Amino acid sequence: MKTFATLATSAVVLVIGALVGFQLLTASADTTVDNTTCEDRTVAKGEPVTSNLVQVNVFNASERSGLANRVTINLQRKGFLGGKVANNESAVKTRAVTILTTDKDDPRVRLVAQQFRDKVEYAEPDIALEDGVTVIVGDSYDTKNGIDDDAGIEVKSDRELTVCILTAPLP
Repeated sequence: MKTFATLATSAVVLVIGALVGFQLLTASADTTVDNTTCEDRTVAKGEPVTSNLVQVNVFNASERSGLANRVTINLQRKGFLGGKVANNESAVKTRAVTILTTDKDDPRVRLVAQQFRDKVEYAEPDIALEDGVTVIVGDSYDTKNGIDDDAGIEVKSDRELTVCILTAPLP
């Protein structure tokens, strides 16, 4: 009798598991995030702007596949927020590293610029810029030694800044 009860219970669990499993297997996946929000953070004049407050968008203007992605990963290792990674959409050409900006004295731009061993050039943007700092890397960018591991990850702000940090609430 005990064996029959165990067998019956196992059969019920198997049937329910199969039904639930089939339902999950055939259900459509909802991969959208409905409540992505932006949390404003203010950095006062004289306070440090740190890498975890700066989003960096990297565009590849070279013939090497994956260069922008590699640069983004290396910057993320230093605490920067990854932004858009794509092939160069700008008409700006660069030898190694160019930052698109209208204000090269912006503390966020200065912080990103000091991360590169190569001499950083600056250009007026000719495309709509994403939030953060936009960097273009070219054929002469050195993938092994391009990022200065000893560069600091904060600079003192010479102005009040408001930065938007993307957040996604947990379900």
